Amino acid sequence: MSNNSEKGQAGAYRQDDTPITSTGPSTGTTTPSIHSGKGVDEKQIERVAERAILPDQLGSELSRQVRHKYASSYRKVFGAIFTINLAAFIGLIASAKGMPNSRDVGSAASANLLTCILFRQEEFVNLCYEIFVHVPHSWPLSIRKRLAKVFHYGGCHSGAGTAAVVWYILYTILATKDYIDEPLSDQLVNTITSWILVSMFAIILTSAHPDLRRKFHDYFEAFHRFAGWTALTTFWVHNIFSARVTARQWETSLGNVLIQSPNFWFICLSTCCTFASWSRLRHRTVYPEKLSDHATRLHFKYRGMAPFYGLKISDKPLTEWHAFATIPDIDPESGKINGFSIVVSNAGDWTKKQIMKSNERKLWVRGAPLHGLLYTSRLFHRIVVVATGSGIGPCLSLLFADVTPRRVFWSTREPNATYGPGVVAEVKRADPNAVIWNTHERGYPDIVREVYQLVHESNAEAVFIISNPKVTEKVVYGMTTRGVPAYGAIFDS
Repeated sequence: MSNNSEKGQAGAYRQDDTPITSTGPSTGTTTPSIHSGKGVDEKQIERVAERAILPDQLGSELSRQVRHKYASSYRKVFGAIFTINLAAFIGLIASAKGMPNSRDVGSAASANLLTCILFRQEEFVNLCYEIFVHVPHSWPLSIRKRLAKVFHYGGCHSGAGTAAVVWYILYTILATKDYIDEPLSDQLVNTITSWILVSMFAIILTSAHPDLRRKFHDYFEAFHRFAGWTALTTFWVHNIFSARVTARQWETSLGNVLIQSPNFWFICLSTCCTFASWSRLRHRTVYPEKLSDHATRLHFKYRGMAPFYGLKISDKPLTEWHAFATIPDIDPESGKINGFSIVVSNAGDWTKKQIMKSNERKLWVRGAPLHGLLYTSRLFHRIVVVATGSGIGPCLSLLFADVTPRRVFWSTREPNATYGPGVVAEVKRADPNAVIWNTHERGYPDIVREVYQLVHESNAEAVFIISNPKVTEKVVYGMTTRGVPAYGAIFDS
């Protein structure tokens, strides 16, 4: 997105002499207020539209690239975790005069491994969201817009995981040296299990590289899961034999060493976190509602679901999982939540299979419902919600919640034919003047310009977008470089 091209188009974006009245499906309109969805009179007051001038991007091209692309919050968190570990490593080396104790190094590795696992544990992640999101709107926007980046918590997961591998490589080198100096059987087992762990960690890290992860996603999931389970099992064996070595050196019992060992308690907590998710693996009945050959809506009735949650589902629980945002289902008679649904669009073999199957069936559900990006919208007074295609699915949960006043921009091909009149009605109920851009009729929009128009009309504090990686990056970059906080999904977290 070049600055020069945007400047050249700015003149065509000024207010015209001809009055334009509110018509709804075009950002050439303006409304008297932003809509909360409750008790809104659909007869809107017509006003003369004020077409916003798309401002220039802030800073130089280099500063924008560094600040808004390369120095993302995810990478900052990763860097902070790694810097903390580097400082601990230097301190340990200095205090031990260049020869650190293998037990201290092992404790550092275990602490990082626990941190890594915690940031994939549903209740812990939800707790982080609750802490960050429940601050008053009276706090300055400069603080709230930073708290909204809590969804970058994946940087803690990858940062701590990478640091754990580095620590553990150092531990394995020390353990190997100890075995060479004192070749006893328990030392041998400790060394072998250490090298097995390093091998498993290497597989996990390699498969998690963004390029490999995108190209071989199913293999990534398999490597990550099975190598992780193997590492956890090996960690227990290693922990016991490492404690035996220490017990022999200290001339005390194995139990006494384990109780005093941070490693033991770290691995206990890590194991509990892993079991907590998989112990809630259930086979649930799903009721499909085919919207078109491109999309379906899967309904679950086994429990109600509050807004702002997501869930993992699968038909092959050991090999692949797919995360979807849930939408509360309402009983038409009582008006109460009696289940939830997810919108699935054709994005690959698995999704296509779900769309083609119109019969009632069962799918696997794992773990607890998890908060996601859109939950942070509660931090703002007013927002603009942007979706392309099936990205409207996750947004329906936010629109149902009706917490934050918002405007909606939805760009998709034939919305009624593809997603059904029910979905379109839900969008219009949340924002009677929602901009539903039919790309079949109007072509692709200049989405940054159109979204900025809605920000201008509604005086919104932030923009939230659910789309594919390319459009998400374009909108987030286009807004943030103009001083508007914008948030989109992280695709390699």
